[in-house]
Amino acid sequence: MNQGWVYRNQVKHTEVGLTLLDYYTQNYHHSTKEEWRERILSRQILINNQPATPDTLLQKGQTLAYHRPPWQEPDVPLSFAILYEDADLLIINKPSGLPVLPGGGFLEHTLLWQLQQQYPLQTPYPIHRLGRGTSGLMLLAKTSQARASLSQQMRDRQITKIYRALVGKRDLPNQFTITQPIGKILHPVLGYIYGATSNGLSAHSECQVIQRTDQTTLLEVTILTGRPHQIRIHLATVGYPLLGDPLYDIGGKPKMITTEKLAVPSDCGYHLHAYHLSFFHPKTRELITVFSPPPEKLKK
Repeated sequence: MNQGWVYRNQVKHTEVGLTLLDYYTQNYHHSTKEEWRERILSRQILINNQPATPDTLLQKGQTLAYHRPPWQEPDVPLSFAILYEDADLLIINKPSGLPVLPGGGFLEHTLLWQLQQQYPLQTPYPIHRLGRGTSGLMLLAKTSQARASLSQQMRDRQITKIYRALVGKRDLPNQFTITQPIGKILHPVLGYIYGATSNGLSAHSECQVIQRTDQTTLLEVTILTGRPHQIRIHLATVGYPLLGDPLYDIGGKPKMITTEKLAVPSDCGYHLHAYHLSFFHPKTRELITVFSPPPEKLKK
């Protein structure tokens, strides 16, 4: 069991006049109306640190706090290798299955929580993120100056990120580019989810076939932008979803219904590995290049 958590929100002007029950029911679809009602009645949800009733009307600026009791988190691999470290930055090799940030039932079984235990005075800040099912290289800043420099390099496309990805047998060209915009799509449980949309943010992926077999096609994908789930969405958009991807189907849209349960972004099963990372050191301006050996199925 973990230690539980307090989720805090502040009432916006557009939410004034909603009842406390309607606020949680409308904003958090992972629980039913009756479940939210029970939490309010059992004083798990407070307004300005005071108990309230389900019918209490909200006012602008009030602080809402949902005190979630301890729960058993799913088992995930918690250990990770440190590939590079100095006073300014950290590069780790994240295992597939380990979430980066809290969410979706994960709190302590996350990379961020593990880093907080190892670096209690100043937890390294992720410059980019990897999906839970994605393995490989992650770059983190250990100082505010390093974070500012590396974040600017991300915006200026000075950080090179190359991934290994596995799709099925396809008659793909040896090299191709995908520039499908990526944006939010309504989701019945999560509120929204990212996918291929006509009005989304620009996204750019350069793809190269490096090996073909009778059943699979191995790709190296360089992403020039860092949209959420970009490679999964982009390859699905052009008709080549990652093998084993439980969420994204041909067209780059999420599967809303499966035979077992509603698929969510944190579901694993796909084959994607952050293989190559290069950037300029935030202090010395030296070019740093790091490789992470891919898992067996993604080896050439």
